[in-house]
Amino acid sequence: MKTPRLPFRSNRTERPRQTVPDVHRGIVGALDWRFRRVRWTVRAIHAFTLAFLLVAGLGPLLWLAKSAITPTQDTLRMPLALWPHGFDLNYLTQAWSQTHIDRYFMNTVYMAIGSWATQLIVATTAGYALSILKPPGTRILTALVLATLFVPSIVLLVPLYLSIVDVPFLHIKLINTFWAVWLPYGASAFNVLLVKRFFDNLPSEVFEAARVDGAGPFRLFWSICLPMSRPILGVVSVFAVVASWKDFLWPLLVLPNPAVQPLSVRLPTLQPTTELNIFLAALAISTLIPIVIFLIFQRMFLSGGDVTGSVKG
Repeated sequence: MKTPRLPFRSNRTERPRQTVPDVHRGIVGALDWRFRRVRWTVRAIHAFTLAFLLVAGLGPLLWLAKSAITPTQDTLRMPLALWPHGFDLNYLTQAWSQTHIDRYFMNTVYMAIGSWATQLIVATTAGYALSILKPPGTRILTALVLATLFVPSIVLLVPLYLSIVDVPFLHIKLINTFWAVWLPYGASAFNVLLVKRFFDNLPSEVFEAARVDGAGPFRLFWSICLPMSRPILGVVSVFAVVASWKDFLWPLLVLPNPAVQPLSVRLPTLQPTTELNIFLAALAISTLIPIVIFLIFQRMFLSGGDVTGSVKG
């Protein structure tokens, strides 16, 4: 009688095969990337896209900077030529003095600073209350704040104007005061939800440890929450300054006095009576502050874009 033969077993344990991760996941895979035609096509598309974005984004600003110091005749005859008959920096000083842009420039600065302060205060406190304190009915309040984003701003123009003409309960008139611009800007549902989303991703262990040590709500907000929220504060700051700097309709309605109007309102009224090169120089001066603000907060702005991964426990 023959004994059955047992299958051969090796003493070595078979290791699972390790697959090499595909570092070029997307439309073009790692195998396609080996072909020279594919590589050159993708790189050409990248270069074309980058060049298009540079021209579309920086082109108007560079042309405005060039035209601000170019004579009017050169701008009209050869708008794309680079100073065919030279340039003159005195156009900037003339625009500053002749059009009284210094007064309107300071009005715009005051309006932007106040709008930035009100938006930052409302966004951080409301986001902190909805995210960290979580009072009863937090979900309902968040849903109501989110619902205001779906209401067109033009629909709210008339009731908001009536509220500024006669403030409820106080019965005061805010027309021709910067408060008429600062207070409506503070009610930004987008900033509130943006800050709340950032606060939701902060490590809860830090707040629990601070509560154990006896920290109250204000101490949590001032000493713990705000220092960890610098990226999102930079993002809100850029949004607030740029939005108030370029706004035209609302300051036109609530600031009818030319002495308190910003650049966005006064420059269109000065255009018919101002020479073209002087007017372009005034426009170039009016764009300086938003560019400087973005350069200052660009690191916070770029790092605050990913609110889910900005803070790690």
